[in-house]
Amino acid sequence: EAKGRDPIQSFSSKLIAEGEISEEEFRQLALEVKQEMDAAVTAVLSSPEPGPEAARDHVWSGMATGKAPAAAQSEPAAQTMTYIQAVNAALATELANRPEVLVYGEDVGRSGGIFGAAKGLQQKFGENRVFDTPISESAILGSAVGAALMGMKPVVEIMWADFMLVALDQIVNQAANVRYITGGRSGAPIVVRTQQGTTPGSCAQHSQSLEALLAHIPGIRVATPATPQDAYSILRAAAAASDPCVIFESRGLYATSGPVRLSDEVEPLGGARLRKPGKDAVIVTWGTMLRAALEASDQLQSEGVQAAVLDLRWLCPLDQRALQQALAASSGRVVVAHEANLTGGFGAEIVARLHELSREMGITLKAARVGSPDIRMPAAPVLQRELLPNAGRIAEAVRKMIAG
Repeated sequence: EAKGRDPIQSFSSKLIAEGEISEEEFRQLALEVKQEMDAAVTAVLSSPEPGPEAARDHVWSGMATGKAPAAAQSEPAAQTMTYIQAVNAALATELANRPEVLVYGEDVGRSGGIFGAAKGLQQKFGENRVFDTPISESAILGSAVGAALMGMKPVVEIMWADFMLVALDQIVNQAANVRYITGGRSGAPIVVRTQQGTTPGSCAQHSQSLEALLAHIPGIRVATPATPQDAYSILRAAAAASDPCVIFESRGLYATSGPVRLSDEVEPLGGARLRKPGKDAVIVTWGTMLRAALEASDQLQSEGVQAAVLDLRWLCPLDQRALQQALAASSGRVVVAHEANLTGGFGAEIVARLHELSREMGITLKAARVGSPDIRMPAAPVLQRELLPNAGRIAEAVRKMIAG
């Protein structure tokens, strides 16, 4: 019955009946196709097994970033700007320097985005390069993959990280996978900007911190800028990268200000920053918790405790050397702090890495995690404060570690 519905057979019969092809021509064509397929099967089965060294090939591009196409200028003076202004400056620089760059997403074009990241860019660079999309994260990310395959450089905005989940296939099974399944012949070096975390009044569908989900996927670079300078520099680095990059910003940081150097130099991917030195313990953090970690370190310093603060900045590639140096400098006392809930959070990966490093280095590890409990985030600010990690809780974790 199934053979009777075979579309090749039914369509061929229709062509024969209409005189487009004779039965003999069809039999000859079928024979040629069978011979071609048999030859392909023979070639595959007679090929040697791949060498074990090939097992790790074609996941990452292996290409370092360099300078932007524009000629490098002398190091500019720092100027004070907000986090979101730094994002806007990075987008404008990429659009000006790279004709292949496209910037788009929901409400990104005419209004410049609900947070103002693309403000004024459509007016300056035109509707063909900065534009709005339908409310479809799958269409945004799917079109970005296709455009990147054809040589464009899409920098797309997903309004909330929570919304990315409806289009996870486009990132996990498509963008992250293209280089591998084509044997390195193609890639989808898209940049996905999104923001996450909790702010007063944000509800359970607008408050999640999801960096650990994508850091788990081979083939995706994941960044978590916490300062205006990093908002600029990391976006520039991602735009120059040959791998798909997801940047988790935070709307809770968008209004914060700081010095930013709008340099023509594009830094390489990865690299943690030691934001504050200290010998008694180290607080390892990223994203929204950097400010809380620095405040906790200041509290502890007034008590005579020197707690270093290490900002990871990138979760992939992860700066293993920076972790090793922090471990050695703190005599093995480490507190990992993140806004995401504890179970399955990236902090667990950091503690596991530190455990392996401590064994190699002959150091006794004392590690603790500070994060949100495993619960949905309420909208009421008073309830959020009860759940979210803060400077006081981070400082208390360090005190207990030193005392114990």
